[in-house]
Amino acid sequence: MDGHYGDSTRSVKASGAPAVAGEPVTPPPVPAAAYHLSVDEAAPIDFYGRASNPTWRRLESALAELEGATSACAFGSGMAAITSTLRVLLRPGMKLVVPADGYYQTRRYATESLAPLGITIVEAVADGMCAAAADADVVLAESPVNPTLDVVDLHRLASVCRGRGSVLVVDNTAATPFGQRPLSLGADLVVASATKGLSGHSDLVLGYVAGSRPDLMAGVERERLLAGAILGPFEAWLALRSLGTAGLRVDRQCQNAMAVALMLRGHPAARGVRYPGLPQDPAHEVATIQMKRYGGLVAVELADAAAVHALVERSDLLVAATSFGGIHTSVDRRARWGDPVSPGFARLSMGIEDTDDLLADIEEALG
Repeated sequence: MDGHYGDSTRSVKASGAPAVAGEPVTPPPVPAAAYHLSVDEAAPIDFYGRASNPTWRRLESALAELEGATSACAFGSGMAAITSTLRVLLRPGMKLVVPADGYYQTRRYATESLAPLGITIVEAVADGMCAAAADADVVLAESPVNPTLDVVDLHRLASVCRGRGSVLVVDNTAATPFGQRPLSLGADLVVASATKGLSGHSDLVLGYVAGSRPDLMAGVERERLLAGAILGPFEAWLALRSLGTAGLRVDRQCQNAMAVALMLRGHPAARGVRYPGLPQDPAHEVATIQMKRYGGLVAVELADAAAVHALVERSDLLVAATSFGGIHTSVDRRARWGDPVSPGFARLSMGIEDTDDLLADIEEALG
C-alpha cells in the first residue's frame, strides 16, 4: 500500500474490494462448508470450510497490509492465535519467555499447557525482556504491556533475538498497527486480539497472526487447519466492515487517552497514572521512538476497590467491562482477575466520546 496515505485512508483501502464493474463495493460474506470440486483433482483454492474461505482471505489481506506483513492468518480469538503460534514454534527442551506483567491468560497457558510438555517457561517484566531473551528459543513480548502500560524496547529485543537465533513474537493488541508495527522493528511474527481496537465495537471475538516469513506463516496456517481454531465467515465479514473506520476510531481513542491521562495526573484522587504518551511516564522515551500513537489505554491507581466501583457508579459515560478498544469508555479493576496490581488499580479504555464530555464526566465521578 502507498506509504503516503494516512491511517484512515489505509483503513478504508484495506477493507475495500477491488474495483470491478458490476461487483458490490462491499461484497457479502461467503458462508460455506463445502465447495464444488473440479474434475481435475488438483486441489482448488477452496474445497472445505475449515481450510479456507474467500471472506477470510479478504480480511487477512487487509490485516497484512495494516501490519506491513506479506500475509496474515485469522483465528477465532486472540488466544487461539497466540496458542497456535506457540505450538508451531516450540518443542520439548526449548525455553520460552513470556511477559510477567502482561495478559494473564498467556502466562496461564504457558505454565498449564506448555511447561508439562518439557518446555521451560521464563516470566520477565518489560524492562527485563532483553536479559531473559539472551538464552531463549522463543520470546513472546507484549508492548505496551496490558495492563501496566510499560513499553518494551522492541528494536533492542529483536537484536538480542537475532543474535541468539531465536524467534520473536510481539503481541500488538494494545497498540494496534496504527500505533506501532513490530515487524518493522525486527519482530518475526505479530499476534493480536482483533476483538479489541480493530473490530472496535465490543461485539466480535477474533485474533490473527501476521508475518513475512513464509516458513513460519505456513506452519501457523497448517496448525489452524488441523486444530480447527477458525474464524466464522460472518464474523470475518463484520471485522472487515469494522476495519473501514478503525483509523478514525483509534485516532479519537488516543486523543481521549492523552486528555484523560493529563487530567488524572493532576487529580488528587489519582495516586498514580501510567500512559506512554505522558512526558513524565517511565516508558515515554522508548515509546516515542517506536510508536506512532500511544494507544487508547490509561492506567490509574485509586485509593481502593471501592473507589474504582464508585467511579463507575457515579459516571454517566463509563461502563464496567474487561475487554478494551470499543467505542464506549470502559473501566476494569484488574486485581479482580489476579493481576499483580493494587486493589485500586484500574485500566481505562478510551471510547470515541467527545473529549470534553468524557473529561467532565470522569472529573465529576471522581468527586
